[in-house]
Amino acid sequence: MTKLIAVVDDEPDIVELITHHLEKENFKVKQFYDGETFLSYLEAKCPDLIILDLMLPEIDGLEICRIIKRDERTATIPIIMLTAKGTETDKVVGLELGADDYIVKPFSPRELIARIKAVLRRAEAKTEKPKIIKRNDLMIDLAKYKVTIKGKEINLTTTEFKLLSIIAERPGWVFSRDKLLDKLWGEDKIVLDRTIDVHITQLRKKLGEYSKLIKSVRGIGYKFGD
Repeated sequence: MTKLIAVVDDEPDIVELITHHLEKENFKVKQFYDGETFLSYLEAKCPDLIILDLMLPEIDGLEICRIIKRDERTATIPIIMLTAKGTETDKVVGLELGADDYIVKPFSPRELIARIKAVLRRAEAKTEKPKIIKRNDLMIDLAKYKVTIKGKEINLTTTEFKLLSIIAERPGWVFSRDKLLDKLWGEDKIVLDRTIDVHITQLRKKLGEYSKLIKSVRGIGYKFGD
């Protein structure tokens, strides 16, 4: 089935350039030049992937990303941030909010298409995995990006949720810090491996009695198990 890509950017030339190359690859494209119009569209229809400019009038791309990831109906739509901002801080903020990739203007259309295809492949692979992981009263809902303990929802950041999901899907497997960084941020791995330790510490605090399921493997990384 042909994938529908939403392109949200206030520069018409950029939108037309992206549209041209997407249509050459047989994607369907829906164009938007501001955040409000796009969010109104999302109320009725969900695209397969969103290419989202960071600097938009009225409401910026980071806020749009935040809104999308807070809504259960749209939380799993892949997002590629496209922006002239290329600082490390901007990238980290975008990825922390749940963006799947980040491309800085000016960009190569061929690279953009390659990134889009890679993100779509990862998204399709996720749908083939179990949607719910349970350990006694701990439930991880992969489709809804939600974790509950004894029926009470635990407020995790997007990164914390992804980190827990990665290790919980392969109980007993030992994940090195580098492997976890690769799975979380791929080629945009712009943070230090100790960042994983910080997220694990916060995750354990939030999981309370179930923090014991996240086990440290000395000198290597972490695993999920009884």
